[in-house]
Amino acid sequence: MEQDERLREGDEDLRGHALKLADMVTYQQGSVVSRTVVDRKVGTVTLFAFDKGQGLSEHTAPYDALVYVFDGEAQVTISGRDVQVKSGELVIMPAHEPHSLDATTAFKMMLVMIRS
Repeated sequence: MEQDERLREGDEDLRGHALKLADMVTYQQGSVVSRTVVDRKVGTVTLFAFDKGQGLSEHTAPYDALVYVFDGEAQVTISGRDVQVKSGELVIMPAHEPHSLDATTAFKMMLVMIRS
């Protein structure tokens, strides 16, 4: 059976292991760092680390996107409405609505998108 490369760390298969989200992506000064953990036809799971002041410009997606913040704070704007999120909180960005992200502090998040 062929292994999905997005579920691997080097030669180690990540499935069936306890994984610490905060250790799977690191901050880099003045940058946004991402790491795809799961990439399937039905959806993706991607980890991000944003330095303070970094973000994602306004865009839309054809499916709902769930953002779970596991370190720091961010401002998410959905259709012109600002939502502050911090460590331990999540926000769901509805499909087809414009949204953006801005790091209030350095922050890390998990983005889960399920295609329907």
